[in-house]
Amino acid sequence: MALKLDFSGRAADFTDSLPPKQFRQVIRKVFALLEEPLPHDSQALSGSHYRRADVGEYRIIYALEKDVLQVVIIGKRNDGEVYRDVKRL
Repeated sequence: MALKLDFSGRAADFTDSLPPKQFRQVIRKVFALLEEPLPHDSQALSGSHYRRADVGEYRIIYALEKDVLQVVIIGKRNDGEVYRDVKRL
């Protein structure tokens, strides 16, 4: 069964601001998550149902709910703002 993608407006805005090379890297990772939503390099975030996956210098925050992969936040890996934003969700 194929997963459906729910890409938040915030995640879309962030990816739209990326240079072409980084845009391709992030989108490739999102499509890889559609194929394998629980890869060995992803981690569950404590205290929430979200997971994180890293690609280059970026972090993808997502959730898997039934047959939908919800990408909620994409941000810089070394930026604590990503986690502050997860707490606000």
